[in-house]
Amino acid sequence: MAEDPITRHFFNGFIRLHILYHAVKEPVYGAEITEELVRHGYRVSQGTLYPTLHQLEDQGYLKSYSEVVRGRRRKYYRATPAGQKVLAEARTKLLELVAEVIEDHDQPFQNLKQKRGKPGPDKPT
Repeated sequence: MAEDPITRHFFNGFIRLHILYHAVKEPVYGAEITEELVRHGYRVSQGTLYPTLHQLEDQGYLKSYSEVVRGRRRKYYRATPAGQKVLAEARTKLLELVAEVIEDHDQPFQNLKQKRGKPGPDKPT
């Protein structure tokens, strides 16, 4: 995980979204989600992942249950209806953010600035 506190804060949000996304699709467990996050380039320690899972559960976005798999107890997490709802809301915001940041579609913001008489990207400050 990044050393810069603000970058770490952003990445923690991305990690929460990844967890919710997969937990909406099917139950997930810690080692499995860690592997998925590593696949996306995140380096997440157990000291970060499990508190995040517990926090999402405490907030009502995940529900956990345990099963014995090959003689070992495994804790699975599944998204609750509240988790499904917050993921749907996040998707909408993510689409807006991708359009603005990645595709550089910020015309609504520029219109707002012009309306208020603030300089736009082509106007000197």
